[in-house]
Order: sequence, then structure tokens, then C-alpha cells
Amino acid sequence: MPENLDLLLHARWVLPIDEKESVLEHHAVAIHGGRIVAVLPQDQARHRYHPARVVELPDHVLMPGLINTHAHAAMTLLKGIGDDLPLMRWLEEAIWPVEQRHVSESFVRDGTLLAAAEMLRGGITTCNDMYFFPGAAAEAFDRCGMRAVIGIVVVEAPTPWATDADEYFRKGLAERAQWRHAPLLGFSIAPHAPYSVSNASLERAASLAAELDCSLHVHIHETKHEIEQSLKQYGLRPLERFARLGLLGPNFLGVHCVHLEPHEIELLARHNCSVAHCPTSNMKLASGIAPVRAMQAAGVRVSLGTDGSASNNRLDLFGEMRQAALLAKVSTGDATVLPAYSVLRMATQEAADSIGLGNEVGSIEPGKAADLCAVDLSTLDMQPCYDPVSHLVYVADRQQVSHVWVGGESRLERGVLKLQIDNTELLAANRVWQTRIQ
Repeated sequence: MPENLDLLLHARWVLPIDEKESVLEHHAVAIHGGRIVAVLPQDQARHRYHPARVVELPDHVLMPGLINTHAHAAMTLLKGIGDDLPLMRWLEEAIWPVEQRHVSESFVRDGTLLAAAEMLRGGITTCNDMYFFPGAAAEAFDRCGMRAVIGIVVVEAPTPWATDADEYFRKGLAERAQWRHAPLLGFSIAPHAPYSVSNASLERAASLAAELDCSLHVHIHETKHEIEQSLKQYGLRPLERFARLGLLGPNFLGVHCVHLEPHEIELLARHNCSVAHCPTSNMKLASGIAPVRAMQAAGVRVSLGTDGSASNNRLDLFGEMRQAALLAKVSTGDATVLPAYSVLRMATQEAADSIGLGNEVGSIEPGKAADLCAVDLSTLDMQPCYDPVSHLVYVADRQQVSHVWVGGESRLERGVLKLQIDNTELLAANRVWQTRIQ
């Protein structure tokens, strides 16, 4: 007798994301109770299972949902604010003044709803977020049915969210406690950056992350100015300062890591740290090009992030994959660096491992959550297709994403979002904020 099943997906290609770099043709993915049951040839699947629903993907690549390992989702409402400025001028002249005037619980909720819709539409099923009012962000991700790790942000300066580091910790931990039973949500400790957080707060952040067994999510070595400032104030480069304060370890996710000396790459590798590479944001702010090949060669786990829409201006991991591959080649003078499957791993399994979800998502294998996306390669602009993995990185973009599932639940079907909030409500909220801010 065939086994009962919730969902059976038949695809032209299935990319499980494994060490063999497998590309499975005419395979099926069986899903029950929100989890992957099996990956097997379509003919076998038809005989083995009696599914409640079958989805045919005849010209599609079925792959793990993409994972954005660094974003400031609510800053989607600041898209296009302060363009064409370097980082510190962008922050001091454009972003921080607007945030002081407008950031609130409703700002974060509405901005995160808009960001979640954009990410899901582009095949991103998990977001590692960092911003103020984490409870409002949790509410938005939960409403959209998107998986997220939400940062408990810590800075020393007052903002509309909190007045000092103690209040950031206290309020953030209270929000974490309130949302601890939400099945798709987790939390990280997120001290903002070396220039905005004191030694005492960094040590406390490291201690809390260890106690709560969660990731430590921090901007570091983003610009030369940051490093010069650290040398002047502490007599140490930021990474060495972090090492002495006990932050480095398997739960450490350093964002950007553009300006690294060889001994610093070795330090990250020795402590089994992870790095979130944000190529588009780094280019737009003229911060530089991260040494991805050198980090990977040393054993550092490198994933991909979009950063916020205010410095990108898209939450688009297809764009980040392509930019990462091309930047690595042109910066090293080696066209073989960062081939397509490696870049895809950075946006899936490497990303999941970087934020502590490697056993839950990031690949298509039995037991993992059914966080998946399908990419349609049937259109004329996708022809001819000799290698679907190459197409995903160098040809396709997020408009080719046709289906998305999170925990086996449909979030995008034939290019149409299936959320608890519709476009009319999202657009209305966006217009209200645009009128206030401009």
C-alpha cells in the first residue's frame, strides 16, 4: 500500500546541496508534517506515496530556500535614502538622523513586513536580522510565515528603542522570552559594531550568547576607517580586540570582514568563526572587496547577506550570488575561483551553519524542514540551459522564482505570494511612511 503524504514535488532538477555537488534529474521530494521524508526518482515516488497534493515542476530547479545571513529588514522603508555616500557619512548624515525621527515599533513592523514579502518573492526563506524593536520584527516575520533569527541589538548610544546598553539587553531578552515558542523564530545577540559598543557590553554579549547557545551577530572590519579608529582608541585592530574579549568562537558571525590581514583570517579559522559576505553593499558604500577565496582556503565558513535595503538597495540573494562570484574572480585574477555550486552553498548550507540552523535547513535531505524554492528555467531568456547550477548564479534572477515553501507550507505559488497580508495593505503602509520621511 502506498504511504500517505502531505505533498510530493516533481522537478526537472533537484539540487540537494551535498558534498558531491549532486544535480538530480527527474527526481521528487516527498514532504510530510512540514519535513522532508525522501528524495527519490519520480517513478519510484509515484509508486511509493499517496500524496494529498502533487506539484509538477517540469522545467524547474528545486533547491533549498535561500538564507540571508545579514539584513536590517525594517530599513526597507529607507530604500534610496542617502545614496552615493561612504559608510560613515551615510550613517551620520542620512541614516541616523532619519532613524532618530521615525523609527518606532510600527516602523519596524511595517518595514519588516515589506522586507519579508520581498525576500519570500525572491526565494529567501530565512533571514538573519539585526535592528531595533526586535519584538515588532518577530511579529512581522511570524505573520508572513518566514523563518528568522532576530538580533538583540546592542549599542551604547540612545535610540528610540533604548537609552543605554543595559536597556538594550533587558528589553531584547524580554522580547526573546515572549517569542520563545514561535516555531519559525530564533534570536541572536547582536552588538552593533566595534565603534558603537564598549568592552563591557561586548563581554556581556559573548557571555549571553554562550549561555543561550545562540549566535553572536556583529559588523566587523567593514571599512579602513573602522580599523583606524580602533587602533587610535584601543591600540588594537577590531578583531584582535574581540579575540581578547572572548567573542570569537563557533557561534561568532562577523559581518563584512572586508579588510583582513592574513593572520586575522587565520584567527577566524582557528576559532571556527563564520563570515557574512555582503558584496553589493560593500561595493555601493565603496568599503572594499572581502577576501573570500583566502577565507575559504583557510577554512572560514563564508555565507551571503544582502545588508539592508538602504545600502543595497535590494534584498536579492540571486544578485548577491552573482556579485560574489564575479568579484572573487576579478579581485584575484583567477576565473576558477568561487564556481557556481560553491556560491550556491554559501546561500544555503553554509548560511544555515553560520546562524546555527545547519541541522534544520540549508539542504534537501530527509529529516530537515521543507524550506524550498523552485526556479522556472522554461522562458526564452533562460535558453539554452546546459547546466542548471550555472544558470542559477549567472543567468537567472529572483523573477524566475515560481514557488516557495517554508516548513512545507506554500508561501509563493506560480509567482503569487500566499501570505496573511495582501499587497494592498503593504503598499498602503509604505505610502504612509514615505510621506512621513521624505
